[in-house]
Amino acid sequence: MNKNRFETRIQDIKYQVLKEVAKAAWQNDLVENVIDIPKKILPGKKPSMRCCVYKERAILLERVKLAMGGNREDPNIVEVIDIACDECPMGGYEVTNTCRGCLARRCTDACPKDAITFDVNHQAHIDKEKCINCGLCAKACQYSAIIDRKRPCENSCAMGAISANEDQAAHIDHEKCIDCGACISQCPFGAIMDKSFILDLIDYILKSENNTKFKVYALIAPAISDSFKEAKLGQIVTALKKLGFYDVIEVAKGADMVAYNEAQELNEKGFLLSSCCPAFVSYTEKFFPDLKDYISHNLSPLGTIAKKLKEQDSTCKTVFVGPCTAKKAEIKLDKMKNYVDVTITFEELLALFDSKEIDYTSLEEIELNQASYFGRVFARSGGLTEAIRQGLSEIDSNLEFKPETCNGIGMCKAGLMKKSKNLQSANFIEGMVCSGGCIGGAGVLQHFGIKKENVDAYAKTTPFKTIKESVDN
Repeated sequence: MNKNRFETRIQDIKYQVLKEVAKAAWQNDLVENVIDIPKKILPGKKPSMRCCVYKERAILLERVKLAMGGNREDPNIVEVIDIACDECPMGGYEVTNTCRGCLARRCTDACPKDAITFDVNHQAHIDKEKCINCGLCAKACQYSAIIDRKRPCENSCAMGAISANEDQAAHIDHEKCIDCGACISQCPFGAIMDKSFILDLIDYILKSENNTKFKVYALIAPAISDSFKEAKLGQIVTALKKLGFYDVIEVAKGADMVAYNEAQELNEKGFLLSSCCPAFVSYTEKFFPDLKDYISHNLSPLGTIAKKLKEQDSTCKTVFVGPCTAKKAEIKLDKMKNYVDVTITFEELLALFDSKEIDYTSLEEIELNQASYFGRVFARSGGLTEAIRQGLSEIDSNLEFKPETCNGIGMCKAGLMKKSKNLQSANFIEGMVCSGGCIGGAGVLQHFGIKKENVDAYAKTTPFKTIKESVDN
């Protein structure tokens, strides 16, 4: 595993699958070779992690299916690979060996179901059949000897969308899931994966006949300024064109348009929830439906810039390249499906580059000067708030701007909860489900070491001093 590229072996395996699928697709022999991809990745007879190499290859084959788009009739983006799930121990409260068998026995007194007993060594034990997981015993223990043990996937999901099925494998309740992808990186066995649509992208590029039949545009998220750290952004732009794209457009340009329009909408309505993070929008609609009318009526930056391109050329194909798994669900919505054709993540882009042996670190740079500082800082938490503040000043609004920046799902939940109970003093809520903002999305190459400073440094290279300059250009 290349530690400079990936955080875990799981990410590396996912990358290898995506690369092999892409290589076969470029050569137009995927159907004939799909069954051989697991053997290419694991050519030997010795297992690396599982009980046998045959099970490992069976799991790889399931990964291949998801890399090819999975079941196209199933709208869900994040899926559990049942055969890969190690059936981690069930969660719940457990007594650890920190228990001293003390005389106080506050845990027993706190338990409303008499679920705690003591053995001959005075060690506490919890009867799982009686326990209701209220947690009162853990709070009462002065030694912190009782812990709430949860599966990593379950622990990562703030929506409570993950549980165990009848076989004790992980199960996703898609009525609750917001496709944020937090569970994907947290599963230590790689049993959860997002569907990939790289085949759709390859198909568009091949059918475009070098962009003579129709043009294929790469719409890059501003979070790309904190990705591919071994290269300059201009080199990535050049690599995208070598991959087969006609042109590369900054989604930050759409962010400028959204910031300007949302500032006007906020000025008119007096209160607004941001519409830029699809996971935040989905979370609001599913868990706080009474607040959904407060969501900005503007499309997200992606939808806004893609719509503009489609209005100029209805035959073009638009491909979002970013850090977000929730975008794969967003583009299927009625309000988006006519504007964005495919979404891929930075993980998938790396696999595509390598599938065509494109060494982006050796390429010349192509500069992008399409967006303002304010559109580009949408990539990190607080950037949207900065942009709305600037937008209000540019439209000469007299509204007193009182924003609340919600960084991560926990803060999003708190902000929406306060508004639902009329305890919210803010008049604008910026909701970013991923910690740190888009630069912390599920589809980035590395979650550790993300830096908003990289976003800000790139944002400052723009020639545009205001949002309106960018929008009018």
